[in-house]
Amino acid sequence: MPGPTGRVLTLLELLQSGGTRTVAELADRLGVEGRTVRRYVDQLIDLDVPVESVRGRYGGYRLAPGYRLPPLMLSDDEALAVLLGLVAGRRTGLTTHNTASETAHAKIRRVLPRHLARRLDTLLEALAFTEQPGEFDTPDAGVLLTIADAVRHHRPVSIRYTDGDGRRSERTLHAYGIVAHAGRWYVTGEDARIGEDRTFRLDRVADARTLPGTFEAPVGPDPAQRLLTAFATAEYRYEVTLRIHGTVEQIRARLPAGVASLEEYEPAAGQEDRAAGRWLRVELRAQRLDWLPPVLASLDRPFVVERPDELRDLVIAFADRLTSYARREA
Repeated sequence: MPGPTGRVLTLLELLQSGGTRTVAELADRLGVEGRTVRRYVDQLIDLDVPVESVRGRYGGYRLAPGYRLPPLMLSDDEALAVLLGLVAGRRTGLTTHNTASETAHAKIRRVLPRHLARRLDTLLEALAFTEQPGEFDTPDAGVLLTIADAVRHHRPVSIRYTDGDGRRSERTLHAYGIVAHAGRWYVTGEDARIGEDRTFRLDRVADARTLPGTFEAPVGPDPAQRLLTAFATAEYRYEVTLRIHGTVEQIRARLPAGVASLEEYEPAAGQEDRAAGRWLRVELRAQRLDWLPPVLASLDRPFVVERPDELRDLVIAFADRLTSYARREA
């Protein structure tokens, strides 16, 4: 059985979970009488923990709203969940501040019991991510929170933005929502100056401040669908059309919806690619083509390049390089 100090800390943990706890409930969880619960509450108050007494039929005790409580108490499973979330956020680019993520990880990792630290190390050794750490720029936390507040309250927000070509501009945005996609954070909304929907990368927003007034959020697609639509219809240097023999799942594993569109393809009579199974026409837009040959190789499915011719040449050159590497002797 835990001693009095342990039960006081358990009481603190119960109150941290939120809501009002009755004396009877707390007594049952702690295995003590009601008067002992009251004594433990007095000890927390002596430690400057703001425990409030709630009167009435459903009264009891609760923590004062908005109080930043030290110490933060986590169970073993909770600590493991937090650490895995921090690791996954760094590996996939979905943290708002890499340094803060690393220092938070280090603080929790230092106080882990040895058996839990071993479990975590074992899991991390077995865990793989498709994105490597450090590949993505992360948005400023203040910018992210300001825009999130503007989304929630339908308030215009002024942003200072730098596009991919380095051009800087200041825009007034009616933000519909924030979307995390493929390791980056985006905000979708209407650019008030031109009256058209736009998508902005949040790591390219240098400053954001809310403006007076409100706006009506539009009906229709949600922010995530708006983002995917914007990607699919954006203007790029190359328009690529492929025919790939495989399933939707196989193709989507390498060319997700935010990158390419798929549709059924029926070969004409006599075409050489009239193989058993299903062919899909894949269309996408790209600023560069050099990333596509490795993707097509990783699909390991029959494919035909319809356009552009430059992609066909790049695929042949890529295949030649792989062949020359494979023929080298140790």
